[in-house]
Amino acid sequence: MSTAAPRTAGPDHLWSVDEHLDDILSTVRPLEPIELHLLDAQGCVLVEDVTVPVSLPPFDNSSMDGYAVRVADIAGASERYPAALEVVGDVAAGQSELLHVGPGQAARIMTGAPLPPGAETVVPVEWTDGGLGEGPATGMRARALAPEAAGGQVLVFRPAEARAHVRAKGSDVKAGDRALRAGTVLGPPQISLLAAIGRGTVRVRPRPRVVVLSTGSELVQPDEELRPGQIYDSNSFALTAAARDAGAIAYRVGAVADDADTLRDAIEDQLVRADLMVTSGGVSVGAYDVVKEALSYAGDEDEPGSGVEFRKLAMQPGKPQGFGSIGPDHTPLLALPGNPVSSYVSFELFVRPAIRTLMGLTDVHRPRTRAALTADQPLTSPKGRRQFLRGRYADGEVTPVGGAGSHLVAALARANALIVVPEDVESVRPGTDVEVVLLG
Repeated sequence: MSTAAPRTAGPDHLWSVDEHLDDILSTVRPLEPIELHLLDAQGCVLVEDVTVPVSLPPFDNSSMDGYAVRVADIAGASERYPAALEVVGDVAAGQSELLHVGPGQAARIMTGAPLPPGAETVVPVEWTDGGLGEGPATGMRARALAPEAAGGQVLVFRPAEARAHVRAKGSDVKAGDRALRAGTVLGPPQISLLAAIGRGTVRVRPRPRVVVLSTGSELVQPDEELRPGQIYDSNSFALTAAARDAGAIAYRVGAVADDADTLRDAIEDQLVRADLMVTSGGVSVGAYDVVKEALSYAGDEDEPGSGVEFRKLAMQPGKPQGFGSIGPDHTPLLALPGNPVSSYVSFELFVRPAIRTLMGLTDVHRPRTRAALTADQPLTSPKGRRQFLRGRYADGEVTPVGGAGSHLVAALARANALIVVPEDVESVRPGTDVEVVLLG
């Protein structure tokens, strides 16, 4: 594992990918835990183990519609010689006062209803005549349509073993068991379990609020008319979607014109709802690189300890990057390059891990694997830079998608992986085993 370069590194220091990432992850801290109602906690990370207060199921209950009976009363039953039992009534789900099933008796029972005292097993209704005095029933009719089925006599055509079709108390989880571990991300199944054991609230780290904005006077919103020299703003949409995919609550601000004061005001206006700020564009060395102009300072006189540092990284795409904090709460800010591919690759490498760290997760990175390179010719890579090429991964092989240009959005849309070419490698032949970052 690499050691992060000091934050006081000079302007000419060429940061490695690992140094920049280490600096981000050593600065960003998980959000403070809060208590949330279950549905509000979806996507959040538990901060403590959850113990089961009540067994699931909390009582023995039927897994079938049928009849609760004693095993001895139906031993040897067949269609030719059925067992005839007296039906003493119904047992429905949610019923608190239970019937007692004695010798030669049966209680009509519904799925999920508690097994009544005296009963030892459940016979599915299809193994009986349903109380209608005919052949095997195909189902159980509603009581309102067949009141006679709740009383009288039922014929049972097959025997059943003890506790057949019975869900035992605690067969899912027992009181005192650990239901969920700290660090679990709460999805629908986990929320279902919490509700089932009676938990209405849970202590979690909240989903981080991420504000995304892009810069550039040339940017136009989708559905608006393009004029000469203008392009549609895609970065703010891509990065907002990526932040949500990472688990954040993301707010898209959209494009801000190339004016340093306007940008600084826009960022400061958004700090009230941001745990993390992400900008794209304006971080290079051009005359109109507004993010660098607005935020490039060693520190803020009004906010000691804050400041955004702009760096050059030994990577392609994504050489220019910015990282620091802004505002009274020292909100982390990551400034990404403006080219769409550079912006997205930078997000996956740096912003996604920062979001996952804020959530309190320990595994913050995309999964990686090895794959055989499938290509018509060798891949070239600039010496001294770690290159991330778009690729399509399947069945242990990865194929490059599109060229190396950082503006090729269509190729990015077809990719599901990044091919990693190390800094000391300038050419990769087809068939070579390469590292692959899986994007989805």
